[in-house]
Amino acid sequence: MTPQRRPGAGAEAELPEYAGQYLLESCLGSGGMGVVHLARSTSGLKLAVKVVHAEFARDPEFRARFRQEVAAARRVSGAFTAPVVDADPEAGRPWMATLFIPGPTLSEQVKRNGPMPAAQLRRLMAGLAEALRDIHRVGVVHRDLKPSNVLLAEDGPKVIDFGISRPTDSELRTETGKLIGTPPFMAPEQFRRPRDVGPAADIFALGSVMVHAATGRGPFDSDSPYVVAYQVVHDEPDLTGVPENLAPLILRCLAKEPAERPTPDELMRELRSVAASYDTQAFIPAQRTGHDVPAPEPAGAEPAPGPRRRFGRLAALGAGVLALALAGVFSALLWPGGDKGLPAQHTDVRTVPSGFAAWRTKPSAKGSGMPQCVEGAGKLLCVRSGLAFALDPAHGSLLWRRPVADERTSDAPAFSDGLLLLPAEGGRRVVALEPASGRPRWQRDIPAHTGIRCAGSMLLVTGTDGTVTGVAGASGDTMWHRRVSGTGTPFLAHYDGDPLAYATSTSADGASTQVTALDPRTGTARWEARLKGTLQPIGSRRGSLFLLALDPVSGDANAVVRYAPGSQPDAKSVRRVALSVPLTAPQATVRGDVVNLLAAGGSLEALDLRTGTRLWHVETSVTRGSVPVVSADHVYFTAPDGRLLAFDARDGSLVGQTPSRLGTNAGQVAGVVPAPLLIGSRVYATAPDGTVFAVSARDPAGW
Repeated sequence: MTPQRRPGAGAEAELPEYAGQYLLESCLGSGGMGVVHLARSTSGLKLAVKVVHAEFARDPEFRARFRQEVAAARRVSGAFTAPVVDADPEAGRPWMATLFIPGPTLSEQVKRNGPMPAAQLRRLMAGLAEALRDIHRVGVVHRDLKPSNVLLAEDGPKVIDFGISRPTDSELRTETGKLIGTPPFMAPEQFRRPRDVGPAADIFALGSVMVHAATGRGPFDSDSPYVVAYQVVHDEPDLTGVPENLAPLILRCLAKEPAERPTPDELMRELRSVAASYDTQAFIPAQRTGHDVPAPEPAGAEPAPGPRRRFGRLAALGAGVLALALAGVFSALLWPGGDKGLPAQHTDVRTVPSGFAAWRTKPSAKGSGMPQCVEGAGKLLCVRSGLAFALDPAHGSLLWRRPVADERTSDAPAFSDGLLLLPAEGGRRVVALEPASGRPRWQRDIPAHTGIRCAGSMLLVTGTDGTVTGVAGASGDTMWHRRVSGTGTPFLAHYDGDPLAYATSTSADGASTQVTALDPRTGTARWEARLKGTLQPIGSRRGSLFLLALDPVSGDANAVVRYAPGSQPDAKSVRRVALSVPLTAPQATVRGDVVNLLAAGGSLEALDLRTGTRLWHVETSVTRGSVPVVSADHVYFTAPDGRLLAFDARDGSLVGQTPSRLGTNAGQVAGVVPAPLLIGSRVYATAPDGTVFAVSARDPAGW
């Protein structure tokens, strides 16, 4: 979706108001190729959204480079980068949304506070070395590593802006086009033979960045980029002011010949030696082996793997970034014509020792993103970009499929009153399909920038004027319309087994949250309460509502609140349990008195609201995961690479995971990681390559 422009003319109109579904709140910075905005998701989480300048959006060559950036950033998202959560490189004004990382750039830090002390320099170099190792492992060369592209988060440095050419910022040109990079931090080969730049160029840039961090200037210093270019190619670097114990290693990074520079792994080993004499071994991340990350499966249908355990070392990841907490899906309006011309479905079935037939299938090779599925009418009803389809849950056979127009929305499909409801046209329309055939039953237009939530037999639609409209799922007719207490667009929540829906609205200063419990069938308010703090509902049980307490500034969760409706909120009706440490954008699930939270960065923990204690905590290897799904024995969630992971609900130990299934569309970024479905003794999940699969819920070790 093309970013919507603000009314007016001139520079003011250049600033868009929305990028896709995201409201752009303020400008974080501007460069030669575009503007980076602070934005918020539907649930209020912070994002950094880069929107390309209109003049470059009309340049096919630049669009190709932007698509390459999206693909590169998607492939390297991890502990030392800013993960991509959504992007549309094909929009009229291409844009990309990443998790907002609080913290200054290295350039800002040095300018404000001067050169870094030796201990911080070692930590910085170790973090950048591991970041480059992860970047290079997936075949990406950054080519523009510099202080302004390094963010200093609480849990370590983050590398941003992958392989971007900045046409108006670069003062140099090559014979074949625009020079990629910033002269003071470019390697000699980037000037001499830019077509042959490899990973070693990033090591040279790392050396230059470290000199800047240690001294406040680069190893080659001049006001003229042409003089700097000559110095980089011909002169020796100036390391005056660099700590003696780091200078030899940095000098090796700045070698003129790429083959003479150390690799990221060699840097890690050298930094361990440097750290040993200063008792700072803990500052240097432990090296990982290639066995720690499951290898992606090739695209296409292969025999399902036999039973095995997959136990990689759980990399400890910080939670210093904000995660996108949207429930989204690629879906859109139906096209006529059935499934003519679609390729055949591929299904693999494997019988595990328990007798359950595990299966995986790709209903079509076309489309992009992770399919999102719901259970209804005894079927698995799914939607993926360009396709809606139904599967037999027993063995994965295709029951029907129907092409759909390809446009994103931030709302998930739902099953309501016997029909499959698909948000379409970017959330501006809802289409109801018959689950037996996929034929459309009704469709209804929805105002732009509203929220949609299914609650039993009703579809609830929120408006920017603070209203909620009840729409019958069976017919699409309006049944009721009312205004709820609070300000702005209310946030709606509904949980399986609960007859009520909950509308929440937080005050402008974050001091209180208005909660209204609605009867979805009539719109009647069953109870209302104003609770202290910025709160976000996460579940309900036996008439009590569970909420996360968020810091109004950072958005981090610092407590879990349970509210039992009464005459007025008091110590008896409100129980607040503080988290051991704040969690960034956790996805949460309530089961009994236990709340399971999966935070950005991979922190997973279980909190007992009855006793007020944390039962267990584990750091997973997943940067961003789905909402956890919990049984009596296991906690399940899906990773962005298509893995399904299972942890023991008693102690948090990893008990099994499926292989990653990224597919070939690395440039296509899903705006959501769909949660798995737990149905009886089976778990159903999806992957970015379009796979839908089923495994035994009782035997994760055999996945």
